[in-house]
Amino acid sequence: TFSFSFTAHGLTDEQREFQKVAFDFAANEMAPHMAEWDQKELFPVETMRKAAQLGFGGIYVQPDVGGSGLSRLDTSVIFEALSTGCVSTTAYISIHNMCAWMIDTFGNTEQREKFCPQLCSMEKFASYCLTEPGSGSDAASLLTTAQLKGDHYILNGSKAFISGGGDTDVYVVMCRTGGKGAKGISCLVVEKGTPGLHFGKKEKKMGWNSQPTRAVIFEDCAVPVTNRLGEEGQGFNIAMKGLNGGRINIASCSLGAAHASVQLARDHLLVRKQFGETLSNNQFLQFKLAEMATKLVASRLLVREAATALQENRPDAVSLCAMAKLFVTDECFNICNQALQMHGGYGYLKDYAVQQFVRDIRVHQILEGTNEVMRMIISRNLLTESS
Repeated sequence: TFSFSFTAHGLTDEQREFQKVAFDFAANEMAPHMAEWDQKELFPVETMRKAAQLGFGGIYVQPDVGGSGLSRLDTSVIFEALSTGCVSTTAYISIHNMCAWMIDTFGNTEQREKFCPQLCSMEKFASYCLTEPGSGSDAASLLTTAQLKGDHYILNGSKAFISGGGDTDVYVVMCRTGGKGAKGISCLVVEKGTPGLHFGKKEKKMGWNSQPTRAVIFEDCAVPVTNRLGEEGQGFNIAMKGLNGGRINIASCSLGAAHASVQLARDHLLVRKQFGETLSNNQFLQFKLAEMATKLVASRLLVREAATALQENRPDAVSLCAMAKLFVTDECFNICNQALQMHGGYGYLKDYAVQQFVRDIRVHQILEGTNEVMRMIISRNLLTESS
């Protein structure tokens, strides 16, 4: 169990309450299984459904379709706490939440009522399908096509690195219904079992092993027009709006890993003896630990500021989400890596959790917009501001 030091600072009583619920769930339901889920590559469906019973399946989805109706800040606090128990599983839950929010926000009444209740209860699971083998950072160049034929779109193409792919039920897919570039992209909800929907082999990954990753392949896959979110040409905008929240969520998952790793490093320094005394008496390591804790607190403040900006729809929200994703995923990886170093050879053993935190959060610097793309977003916004 990890101490609440600093994590509850500035939160309301209600926020502290569900933070404690999330910390307790992480400690009791996730942490004891974290290593096993990683090593056996198990997708912990039943554990996630237990989390959904606490309201974590649709945290920022509206209550009329089964969501918890909480704020972006509330969501960040919950994902940070859950990640102390298992980053990989929490990161998948965050992607699932993002998909549910997209349907809730951009769907019509029928779509919201059809999909959201089962997603919020996690009876059904969702996947976000933007990236393709040939379009990663250059997402607007995607090639998956959707041709209108009668009352269906005929999908052809493939998506890469899809979290949950093959094991999930609902695929939120960005595809090209019009011309080149972002304006030709629409968003379709594709249900598992649709003829022409196929999956590639399960990828072997460095981390994030409690969630399967596969290519999602469309071969003349017929999807009803009634499954389109918003209008034709709105898809890229919908995808990016989802990712603003996704970036805060993934940064929050990095915070949880760093929080846990600082605690693990501290505990190790207090018991490990070398040169006749505990490592905690070594000033170099004391100062390193102080720097780690300071960077963790600074990271947390940035994430929470970005979450508040997004909630309030402030003009600086997109930049702040990008700043949080860039700064926090980088700094938290360094914190976890330093915590591993403090463990010496033990940190490299799979018996010790710190190596899994390092492996699991490494990908946070890559997905949901690489940290290089975050620099592009931040600099573009700075350079195009009216002076």
